[in-house]
Amino acid sequence: MRNKNQRNLSFFLLSFSFTIGFLLAQDPVPPGTQLDSIVVDTTVVDTIVVRRIQEKIKNIPRGVNLTIPEVSFKKTKALTEKPKRFRVPSFWTRLNKLGLNLSEVAFVNWNAGGDNSISALGNASFARNYKFRYIQWDNELRFRYGINVQEGQQIRKTDDLIRFSSTFGYQRDTISNWYYSVKANFNTQFSNGFKYPDRTTPISRFMSPGYSFLGAGTSYITKDQRFNLYISPVTQKATFVFDQDLADRGAFGVQKAIFDADGNIIQQGENVFLEFGFLVNNTWETQLSKNMGLKHRLNLYTDYLRRFGNVDIDWELNFNLKVNEYIVTTIGTHLIYDDDILFDEQVNAEGVVIDPGEPRIQFKQLLGVGVSYDF
Repeated sequence: MRNKNQRNLSFFLLSFSFTIGFLLAQDPVPPGTQLDSIVVDTTVVDTIVVRRIQEKIKNIPRGVNLTIPEVSFKKTKALTEKPKRFRVPSFWTRLNKLGLNLSEVAFVNWNAGGDNSISALGNASFARNYKFRYIQWDNELRFRYGINVQEGQQIRKTDDLIRFSSTFGYQRDTISNWYYSVKANFNTQFSNGFKYPDRTTPISRFMSPGYSFLGAGTSYITKDQRFNLYISPVTQKATFVFDQDLADRGAFGVQKAIFDADGNIIQQGENVFLEFGFLVNNTWETQLSKNMGLKHRLNLYTDYLRRFGNVDIDWELNFNLKVNEYIVTTIGTHLIYDDDILFDEQVNAEGVVIDPGEPRIQFKQLLGVGVSYDF
């Protein structure tokens, strides 16, 4: 058996040698052709293998709490608030606010004396603001009316306001706070105003006066929209006096009527007085503390054509102290100076004005506690 295996091995080696020789004899490369050579790096580098012994994984037993797969609603509570409905996102923001301030004084057998009185001041404000990319459009409408009832006297008006403001702004990029702006303002009052106790001759009425401002300029508006500075070098101011009696007297700066020697009207007074000048308007809102807010509005205007440098001032400053969600204490001041509004007019027996009077600073202070509701 061994000899047989040796013969088989010898036959295999002989066949392999014959095959290799035949292949070498059939080499297709012509003689004299230079073959490409490959340099083989035979340098032997010793390799050191560092092995780290792996720490044995510790078996940390954990307890398993088995619960009964049972559904129970015993601990389920009803929602405290109604679920909010889904609304499509809008670029409009709105504000609706109603408020009523009351103050009352009553006396019963009061030795120091005094009259019972009650005062009420109602106010409402509505805002609709649009903001999308480079465009911002702010609109605000405000109403305010106050009365006072005092024992032994008729009802007297303490406050009266209708004001509308609209500002359209366009900014070149979203990084800057500066806008190219167009602004329109309008304000007047609801009912007649008197110089009490005289109730026969009104000193102001609805649209007497009425003021409108229309101009273009630039605005600086912060990202939170709480600070707004508007500067307009081209603004037209219009003063409306639609009550003809007030217009004939030349109230609020309009051209008064022309009278003859007997006091008869030759030419009626004008109902509109136009000015062209420079306007600066600033509004600012901030929270001084958690329950105390401040709101400021300043309006400065000077006319180019008549007396440039003579500035009309309209400044409001209000502090709102919030007691809770609905109870609010308001402390406010309002200062106005307009050289077209004259005081202490003197008229002779024939009804002819002999002294038109002089302009004065108008100042109003407000302190009230009331309710406020936003929706």
